[in-house]
Amino acid sequence: MLLVKRKIRIETERLTLRPPQHADFRDWTSLRIRSRDFLTKWEPSWAEDHLTRKAFTNRVYWAQRSVNSSTAMPLFLIRRADQTLVGAITLDNVRRGPAQSATLGYWTGESYARQGYMREAIEAMVHHAFTRMDLSRIEAACLPENAPSRGLLEKTGFKYEGVAQSYLQIDGRWRTHVLYAALRGDRRGKSEAG
Repeated sequence: MLLVKRKIRIETERLTLRPPQHADFRDWTSLRIRSRDFLTKWEPSWAEDHLTRKAFTNRVYWAQRSVNSSTAMPLFLIRRADQTLVGAITLDNVRRGPAQSATLGYWTGESYARQGYMREAIEAMVHHAFTRMDLSRIEAACLPENAPSRGLLEKTGFKYEGVAQSYLQIDGRWRTHVLYAALRGDRRGKSEAG
């Protein structure tokens, strides 16, 4: 069986979204270390080897396999002006058949937060998912107290759908999340819920 290597590259006004590469290790590690306190309250606990080269190499290989098999699209956000890594976005759990859906996750380095980078990335990823991948639904979840993330999802067209009890382990504890979704051709009204 011939394995075809799929190339994914999404351009926005200020960013290039592309899969991680082995050469990104130092930039990724540095950004994660500098942003540790900013990120860990919103993320699953980091494994002991989270910042090692071996763990990063595994991440790169997982990204390549996921893109090639169309099960996920993990992308780094690279600022085009200076080729700086500012964060990452992943379309994961791609479900085909009657669902045609996926789950969105993202993070931004602390020094790049609230500068519109993730908004650009989410809008580009959702557009790509709907127009190039033929998905119909993109789901996202965040902690109820994460007002910046909730606002970001709402600004990018996601609608509040409800609450999931003990949805994910975040910072070592099972945490309830609020659920959002963007639908292709969305006709739902704006909700004041949440």
